[in-house]
Amino acid sequence: MTSLAGLPLRERVALVAGASKGIGAAVAEAFAAAGAAVVLGARDMAALTGVAGRIEAAGGKAIAVQTDVSDPESIRNLVDQALSGFGRLDAAFNNATDGPKPAPLADIDVAGFDRGIATNVRGTFLGMKYQIPAMLRGGGGAIVNMASLAGLTGVASMAAYVAGKAGIIGLTKVAALDYADQGIRVNVVAPGTILTHRLEHAGDLAQRGAAMATPMRRIGTVTEVADTVLWLCSAQSAYVTGAVIPLDGGQSAGLKPPRP
Repeated sequence: MTSLAGLPLRERVALVAGASKGIGAAVAEAFAAAGAAVVLGARDMAALTGVAGRIEAAGGKAIAVQTDVSDPESIRNLVDQALSGFGRLDAAFNNATDGPKPAPLADIDVAGFDRGIATNVRGTFLGMKYQIPAMLRGGGGAIVNMASLAGLTGVASMAAYVAGKAGIIGLTKVAALDYADQGIRVNVVAPGTILTHRLEHAGDLAQRGAAMATPMRRIGTVTEVADTVLWLCSAQSAYVTGAVIPLDGGQSAGLKPPRP
């Protein structure tokens, strides 16, 4: 059995779209800690440079590239930077997301809905469109797309987000089938409640409520998501493709009432 100990991605090149903070930054640093050279993409160049700086300070290799995942030329450039900077592309994590503020469906601004679909569905499509040919040139690779528990079940007042994440799951399954016999694996993670910067800013009361809504009675961490993405991009998951991996403390299994 292949172990994740040591440097399982040594001499590999990984790309993270949406790498400026939260889960994306954690995944980028996990890739680097596993030995990969990392190409980072996001719109916030200042935050992206900070992530690249942390990777380099720890002895890793990183390139920061300002990227709008909804723009074909921008995402093509991100992939090109991986090829020109490091010569290959072996793994990719498509994590960028955006959308309108929560509201009942009929109250959602059309432009906001379009922005959510453009970032989530179009952005994931464009990422794979340019990542896959680059990986084929190197003999294969692994792609992980970021969905959500909300892509598997409805959430009130979040029509754009739910539609976008459900679309990512569908795209992932098609891509996995299209390239399953060509050395490329494509999977999707679907986190539930994770302690990102938004939940941190919401405060202790919101965090306790979120924890009690999960059967495990706790919130997930960005490190736990990063570990799963790293596993999906490693040789240890070599027979896994087209899978939707929920990281939700048991929420997708059903309801667990509080103990009396």
